[in-house]
Amino acid sequence: MSESKQTRAELDVIAERRRQVTAEGWSPEHDDRHVFGEMAGAAVCYAVHGLPSVAHIGVHRTYWSWDEDWFKPTTNRRNLVKAAALIIAEIERLDRLSPPTREEGVRGND
Repeated sequence: MSESKQTRAELDVIAERRRQVTAEGWSPEHDDRHVFGEMAGAAVCYAVHGLPSVAHIGVHRTYWSWDEDWFKPTTNRRNLVKAAALIIAEIERLDRLSPPTREEGVRGND
């Protein structure tokens, strides 16, 4: 089976996750302190920001757990990249608590 090349989207999400760690300082130790779904909530905020169906209800006021100044939406694509990187951060945090099972996405030797 040949490996496929990563897409621009995948590369951008990985780069954003690295930026969150290196430029913003959001280390695994820092992320591990967010045990109430804060990173997933932040991902929701970025993912839905700008959607006409939800923009008027202020989703970020419900799910954004940090200071309002940290919420920095830009373009729809960039917001989705940030959301995906935050989801990765949350998955990594969960994985540090206990390794994922096969049903949760770890591929076994079929």
